[in-house]
Amino acid sequence: MSASLNSRTLFDYAGKETRVAEINERMSAPDFWDDSDAAQETVKQLQQINAHLKPLQKVSAGASDLEVLMEFAEEDPASETELKQTLQRLEGELDEVELQAMLSEPEDASNAYLTVQAGEGGSDSADWAEMLLRMYLRWAENRGFDVELLDRSDGEEAGIRNATILIKGDSAYGWLKGETGNHRLVRISPFDSAGRRHTSFAAVDVSPELDDDFEVDINWDKDVRVDTYRASGAGGQHVNKTDSAIRMTHEPTGVVVQCQNERSQHKNRATAKKMLTAQLYRMEMEKREQEAASKHGQKSKIGFGGETLRHYVLHPDQYVKDARTGLRGNPMNVLDGGELDEFLEAFLRGQMADEEDAEQN
Repeated sequence: MSASLNSRTLFDYAGKETRVAEINERMSAPDFWDDSDAAQETVKQLQQINAHLKPLQKVSAGASDLEVLMEFAEEDPASETELKQTLQRLEGELDEVELQAMLSEPEDASNAYLTVQAGEGGSDSADWAEMLLRMYLRWAENRGFDVELLDRSDGEEAGIRNATILIKGDSAYGWLKGETGNHRLVRISPFDSAGRRHTSFAAVDVSPELDDDFEVDINWDKDVRVDTYRASGAGGQHVNKTDSAIRMTHEPTGVVVQCQNERSQHKNRATAKKMLTAQLYRMEMEKREQEAASKHGQKSKIGFGGETLRHYVLHPDQYVKDARTGLRGNPMNVLDGGELDEFLEAFLRGQMADEEDAEQN
């Protein structure tokens, strides 16, 4: 079987091409823009599919070139240099396609709600939570993603008790979905006058921003308690003088979300509703993953507030180690957002390998 055929079948090349043709046909209709919201959503879908399809097209074309160069190399040894260069380029393009294939779940293309919550430990944990929040903000900035602050509660002395942001960008949730869990920091505490080493924990929770295509069964009247409270922090005097902030509690599960970034209680309520829907959807997906993993005797992925998924050590040694993949890195570069991608990719590759093993078994 040729390399070209492999790349086409493995990553559903034909299916994506068919989908693009269907969308283009729909966009050519004279009434396409009559419903502006629906039209914009269709354009977004096309952009997302093309983001996966174009690398596939490059690999397919490169594989065809490789076959021709292999024939030339058999007759002319001088062609071997060009053959090696093409092979090296094709390997890089295939790696890009594989990364895209790891983000194949419907929700992977979504924007991401990301919450950081300080663990026990006073100012050290609150400071650590803010360090993590900054890491994700820098990561999003490096990728050109937009970020919206939805809620923030500052610590008493430093840092944050918790904060929620919405990261807007192509496959933001797909890239960040493996970050849900506990993050552990070991360092000399800047809040300890004796200069002792402290261990701090912060929990990260990531959920997809869902559109109308995703259905979540929620009894809003019976199961969800809505509380209003006076907003704090940035937002102006109006925010602090009115009960514009919204807290929603899903009583059957205990899931709590809150939003205070808008001056309008109505807008905060709408955002909180989306946040709660996203968390409950993700919890349902995790439940299904756990059931599937138990059938194959595998360990399911770590959930919010569960086992520690990554260790950040600043003293006496300096390193970051992922408990799932064993990958190690430089803590300063990771916390600055620059090398976080390596850990995100390692998790996704490990997840894909586990899925392939499960299918074989």
